[in-house]
Amino acid sequence: MKRSIALVTLVVSDYDEALAFFVDALGFAVIEDTPLGGGKRWAVVAPPGSTGASLLLARAVTPEQLAHVGNQTGGRVAFFLHTDDFWRDYRHMQSRGVRFAEEPRQEPYGTVVVFYDLYGNKWDLVQHKDA
Repeated sequence: MKRSIALVTLVVSDYDEALAFFVDALGFAVIEDTPLGGGKRWAVVAPPGSTGASLLLARAVTPEQLAHVGNQTGGRVAFFLHTDDFWRDYRHMQSRGVRFAEEPRQEPYGTVVVFYDLYGNKWDLVQHKDA
């Protein structure tokens, strides 16, 4: 049996601002952006060339959903962005105004830094030692 996680939902406040952040600040590609009617869209982004899961950007529509924008995991790191060139991606993100929670650090597994998406969700940018 072959299975994989294809999409992970990220609750956002606005489709266009979320797409702009992921494309401009993080260098992601828009995989799909299809209107579904009633103001809903099927908006999917992923790093170029990725073979892992993609992000489904889902606009919050209820008060409960809005309360979770930016806090999808209760303050823990929610997402892990692996790279083959940490410093290239770190500098690109810095130049686009991405906020970092710390300075880059070396860990036994590689180079890592925690950053925030535009809503405040925590992400790890990681380059594994074997990359």
